Amino acid sequence: MKLVLVFLLTASVAMALSVKESKDSDDYDVEEIISNRRLLLPYIKCALDIGKCTSSGKDLKDHIRESLEKDCANCTPSQKKDSELVFKHLINKEKDYWQQLIKKYDPERQYAPKYEKKYLGKA
Repeated sequence: MKLVLVFLLTASVAMALSVKESKDSDDYDVEEIISNRRLLLPYIKCALDIGKCTSSGKDLKDHIRESLEKDCANCTPSQKKDSELVFKHLINKEKDYWQQLIKKYDPERQYAPKYEKKYLGKA
């Protein structure tokens, strides 16, 4: 079974949330992950400390806060695109998980409003 990222994350959280630090991040099919909840949820649960983490999940989790704060500034162009896809998906399709991730990684809501304004309604 192909190992895939985000979320994203992304995912990526985003995802890509901040996949930027992953050596293999360009090998992940972020669109496949965010379109398949069965693949996405383990990454989200890892990031929230409510599920097991794969090595790519741990990598994602380690960089979520930095991605939110710096808008994926150190990402490659493809990683930045993936990050945007993950943020857009979470904000529009996984609102509860987005709120939980923000509560954990941006409790003062310093960065989340920027992404919400940019991506809300643009699923």
